[in-house]
Amino acid sequence: MSTPTKNYTITVFTEDQAGLLSRVVGIFNRRNLNIASLTTSQSSDPTIHRFTIVVNVSEEMVIKLVAQLDKQVDVLKAFYYDDTQIVHQEVALYKVPTEVFNNSSEVEKMIRRHYARVLLIEPEYVVIEKTGHEHETEALLQDLKKYGIYEFVRSGRVAIVKPMEMLNNYLATKGEQVGH
Repeated sequence: MSTPTKNYTITVFTEDQAGLLSRVVGIFNRRNLNIASLTTSQSSDPTIHRFTIVVNVSEEMVIKLVAQLDKQVDVLKAFYYDDTQIVHQEVALYKVPTEVFNNSSEVEKMIRRHYARVLLIEPEYVVIEKTGHEHETEALLQDLKKYGIYEFVRSGRVAIVKPMEMLNNYLATKGEQVGH
């Protein structure tokens, strides 16, 4: 019987070092795992870099991944969460022909219904922005495809942990200070 899988969000806190991204991704490649989403940014401490990685695996596998990530030089600490433990969003941009707005309020109503907004209007195209969960940005994409779409891009997941950021607690126990 196979172990059930679900989405886990892994946060990896690191020193900002060149080449670290390929080492982190290599851990997933060696296990032949697909990364559904990968976002990197500064953390709440400007000296600490943060990776936010989404994978669909079993809990047993995510525990192994986090342990492997923790062993990496330059990795301060890695944590994993299921979707109930985080607040997350992504941003999607859609480029559609300007003509879909001509003589009809149908597309305009659809944009409002999806809680999206128009970012740019050009003679040839309109750029629409939608912030939400993947299923929400995907739903707008499917609706817009009926009218024609020139371009689509979706960001990786950005996530905030519902409990206090565990890195602060971890570093405090190590006697280090995290700037606020």
